[in-house]
Amino acid sequence: MTGINELLGSAYSVAIAGHIGPDGDCVGSCMGMYLYLKKNRPDLQVDIYLESVRDVFGYIACVDEVKYEADSEKIYDCFLILDTSSPDRIGVAGKYLDTAKNVVCIDHHITNEGFAEKNVIEANASSASEVVCGLLDPEKIDKETAIALYTGIIHDSGVLQYSNTSPDTLRTVAMLIDKGIPFSEIIDRSFYERTFAQNRVMGKVLENARLHLDGQVIVGVVYPEDLTYYGVDKKDTDGIVSQLRLTKDVKAAVFLYPLEDGAFKVSLRANGNTDVSKVASAFGGGGHIKAAGCTLYGSAGEVTEKLLEELAKELG
Repeated sequence: MTGINELLGSAYSVAIAGHIGPDGDCVGSCMGMYLYLKKNRPDLQVDIYLESVRDVFGYIACVDEVKYEADSEKIYDCFLILDTSSPDRIGVAGKYLDTAKNVVCIDHHITNEGFAEKNVIEANASSASEVVCGLLDPEKIDKETAIALYTGIIHDSGVLQYSNTSPDTLRTVAMLIDKGIPFSEIIDRSFYERTFAQNRVMGKVLENARLHLDGQVIVGVVYPEDLTYYGVDKKDTDGIVSQLRLTKDVKAAVFLYPLEDGAFKVSLRANGNTDVSKVASAFGGGGHIKAAGCTLYGSAGEVTEKLLEELAKELG
């Protein structure tokens, strides 16, 4: 496989960016790449741009160096876009797609059609972090880089539970654990641990969730008034859709989160052979077979109806 040095070519300045609303894999893959290049390529000027980073990922080294706004004056030799399936999904650094001299996309989304000049897309990989690992020299991955990349893998593989976990994923994880990372602590701290407020809002969503399509689909919604009452926001709803997916006998789980412009952010998760990426794609979204998302306008009822129509087609 082509390595990161070949992808960078003769670049001196490099920008790293991920998708809007960065999740664990986005943060992990971007920070892993950033830390690796900082340590092993001191000849490079490297900047990292993310829309935001949740406090829960504060244990990742140098996360305070993330830039939240693009510099309109900068022109980079290489723009590395990680864990991002389409140009419109690039976060705050999207402008560099047009100004950078070389654009490289490293991803694992099945819906990614290869929009960059150079593309490394492995749809069978568990995560963008796993793909990044394959581009790096294992001997040069230090503990701090391993912590970031391990974080990304466990988040997008559901702590190695999802069907996107392969023997290659486990071999990669073994290599990262061998670097001496606190692997159990990382899982607890970033994946399972929740505040009291987070547990309360999850309980509210679960209490009001409804089954549809003969019990094959479960739909949960959080409303603006719920966010106000419990004093939570988007980051506090992470994990709700995964909990919905665990409902016995359901083939798909849907979670709706309200946006400020009257739309709903839709998160989809699947069990069995259900492909929720097809459902998300029908509404301009994307993702993986087992985990995808999109944005839809309308009331919660209207959005649910639209989604159920597409899910009915997928479920046959």
